[in-house]
Amino acid sequence: MKAGRPKISDQATSDVVVRLRTPEGRDEWLYCHSAVLAAGSTYFADRLSDAWPTCQILGSRYCVEVYCQEPDLSSHVSALRLLYAGEPCSRFGVRGALGVLRAAVSLGCAQIAAACAGYIEAAPWDEADEEEILRAVPGLGAPYECILARLRPIDPAPVAGIFLSAFRLATRLSAAGPARELKSAAQEQLEYMLTEDDDAPLIALDDDNVRSQVKFCVTGLLSRFSDFLSSVLTKQKETPLVGDEGELRLELHTFVCDVSWVCQILSKLEMMKCIVLYWVGVSSDVVEAVEAVCPGCDCLKTRLKVVEVSAKVLEAVAFGNIVLPTEKRHHMVNVWIAFARTTKALIVQADRDDDEDGDAEAPKANLDSEVWQGLESAFVSVVLTLPSDCQAGILSEWLQSKHVRYPDLTEAFEAWCYRSKVAKRRLSFLSDVDRVS
Repeated sequence: MKAGRPKISDQATSDVVVRLRTPEGRDEWLYCHSAVLAAGSTYFADRLSDAWPTCQILGSRYCVEVYCQEPDLSSHVSALRLLYAGEPCSRFGVRGALGVLRAAVSLGCAQIAAACAGYIEAAPWDEADEEEILRAVPGLGAPYECILARLRPIDPAPVAGIFLSAFRLATRLSAAGPARELKSAAQEQLEYMLTEDDDAPLIALDDDNVRSQVKFCVTGLLSRFSDFLSSVLTKQKETPLVGDEGELRLELHTFVCDVSWVCQILSKLEMMKCIVLYWVGVSSDVVEAVEAVCPGCDCLKTRLKVVEVSAKVLEAVAFGNIVLPTEKRHHMVNVWIAFARTTKALIVQADRDDDEDGDAEAPKANLDSEVWQGLESAFVSVVLTLPSDCQAGILSEWLQSKHVRYPDLTEAFEAWCYRSKVAKRRLSFLSDVDRVS
């Protein structure tokens, strides 16, 4: 009768004991078979050979000690069991297979190590798996570096390619549903690719090809937005917008959200000029379209997105990043001060109505306070760049408004009063120059 394959821990047929030991003093004894160990492990083949220096010492070839660096002996036990009966590495999971891989490499079990490496390379990982793999694999040697293939940096060209493909998708007008969700995911990842955190951005911010393609996509988006505004205003002049409000509101909100997102991308790429010039030019049309499609407290979220875009545009001008002629700065301030304070008043009214209706727990539509403060500061800065007479007109209208609390132009008012009072004295040298000449 043919004898079956030996089994690990079968003391009756065992001819060698493997003693696993840890630095902390833990140990485990396993009854094994020298033929199985030597066939599957170069470590045991050496230790059990006649050429090993201590092979003649009594008991040395019948008890082999293995010193394990890890406090847990289970990976080495699993590696030894796999020498007896091959099992799919997937049963250990990624981190379990990684432990077996380390044990197999240290014991010279090439077949087991290859099987573990193949499974780990092909299996899905979570974040904890990745961190463990990054700690363990680089020290195992070149044959196992294939495991790290999915974590290695890729060449700049494919990165730029996927960035531009995602940007084209992110600047298309998409309907609700899966298409919109995919577009939102693309926008989120594009922001992440350009974010400077602990790591450098994935995209070189000065890449001329990327900047050119981004500008092309943004121009297309803004052109479609202009067509939409023209359509809304034309319809409004011909007939009241009855029956189309829902569709138009959704389309307007989508456009404004996309423009707001584009501002964030262009700001990171230092390309805000193209959108600033555009927004200043269409400011009046945007306000008119919003008032036509979203009157009163309807669609506050859309109005707030418009305020958000205007804040980014005004901040770019206020910081001196974008230079605009006087008449355009004057026009921009007049349009958006009026829109911002009207929107603020509508928010207050909506909150009051909710409180009266007993819906105090409903989420309030509003912007982060930092956005309102940034917009207010931008208003002050831009107003102070205007000629004195223009400032006087803006401040006079502001002081007469019932919504004088926002924006607070007190700082601009104080600066205007001081400048006006000392103007003759500070500029008296001009009169002297005129007399001399």
